[in-house]
Amino acid sequence: MTASGRSATRRQMLAGTGALGVGIAFSGALSELFAGTAAAQGLGRTGYGPLVPDPKGVLDLPEGFRYRILSREGDELRSGEGRVPSNHDGMAAFGGRGGRVHLVRNHENRADGKAPVPTIEGLTYDPAGKGGCTALTLDSHNRVRSERVAIAGTAVNCAGGPTPWDTWLTCEETEDKAGTNGYTKDHGFIFEVDPADPHRTGAVPLTTMGRFAHEAIAVDPRRGVVYETEDAFEKPFGLFYRFLPDRPLGGRGSLRAGGRLQAMRVPGVPDLSSIQDVGAEFDKIEWVDVPDPQAAQTPIRFQDFGRKGITHAQKLEGCYWGGRSVYFVSSFARRSDGSAADHFGQVWRYDPERRRLTLVIVFGPDTDVQLPGESPDNICLAPSGGLMVCEDGDGAQHVYGVTRRGEVYAMARNRQNIGTEQQPEWGEFAGVTFSPDGDTMYVNCYRPGTTFAVTGPWRR
Repeated sequence: MTASGRSATRRQMLAGTGALGVGIAFSGALSELFAGTAAAQGLGRTGYGPLVPDPKGVLDLPEGFRYRILSREGDELRSGEGRVPSNHDGMAAFGGRGGRVHLVRNHENRADGKAPVPTIEGLTYDPAGKGGCTALTLDSHNRVRSERVAIAGTAVNCAGGPTPWDTWLTCEETEDKAGTNGYTKDHGFIFEVDPADPHRTGAVPLTTMGRFAHEAIAVDPRRGVVYETEDAFEKPFGLFYRFLPDRPLGGRGSLRAGGRLQAMRVPGVPDLSSIQDVGAEFDKIEWVDVPDPQAAQTPIRFQDFGRKGITHAQKLEGCYWGGRSVYFVSSFARRSDGSAADHFGQVWRYDPERRRLTLVIVFGPDTDVQLPGESPDNICLAPSGGLMVCEDGDGAQHVYGVTRRGEVYAMARNRQNIGTEQQPEWGEFAGVTFSPDGDTMYVNCYRPGTTFAVTGPWRR
């Protein structure tokens, strides 16, 4: 089926850094992204002004905002289990009793990770794995009351997503099998983590949800369907999946009961990067059963999906549920890597009731002003009624806000230099999320692993 394009509105706004702008194409106003959500009640009309240089050289924020460092790699875990691991990545915040907040945080450690997640009895999947999650409990003033291991012995825990029953699904972004890189078990799975009491979920791989380079998930809160992204750098690129649980919305542990894994087929579109018209729509999206979800012999994206094939996309990363649809991000596409076209990021919306896929946002290159390292990674809804987008690229690294009118502004800039004075390098942001009351933004710096709580006039 060919795409029916609506007229695209291209907006270009200064990013508020005083130096660079951001080029983004939008399908009209962004209010459609937030209709029916709590975020739609906010203003979401403008940014918060230019970034103010941090005299401590850590984090630049707009005037009126302030940060607190909650945790840094290498510090002692408050549980006494060891040191805070490295490579802070995906994260989510859950409400607790008495105004407390439970943060669960991924650590994307590979086999050579310098600061592994400490192995804990009952919470370790593969003793050779250095990834996993840690969990922090904060009081109503964002003071850390506890910090402990939530799961260990996993590998390359990149992102994930929350469930409607307040657990976290952490995703392994790898396809390594037992015997590779010293691992004693197969990797490439999703694991469920209870941030309030990790021992209630343990370290059990949800094998029927597929074995591949997972990035993120989003759960349909009405149907219980779990959507999954696959982050693949090389051709054939990753797929967009849905998992149909045998016990939908069954609560903690219910995903262990199994289900069916399917991949999305957009008729006539083998590569999503080929779609450049913002507002392009595709109806009658097809979902095809994955032949071998365990990828026992062949990685899923290489498997035979029939003569019609399957739809691929480079760098499928962020994924979240908003309103009545699931949104997912392709961070970039490059012809030089084998993609059908170039872009610096796409945001897609899939409406399961209408079986309709829509291209909502495109980041460059068909814009007048470009941002070095334009790749959007993790995204989340903001209490102001817009999006927060973590940048993952070269040069200075930012958290950008996108208003419902399509205006882009810089919300935070990382000032921690992990390179040299002659060749500075700044770690990417990841895991942006908000407290249940919307008063605090939590975000990670990947390197050096740092977790921030940012407060200020969010509802201004």
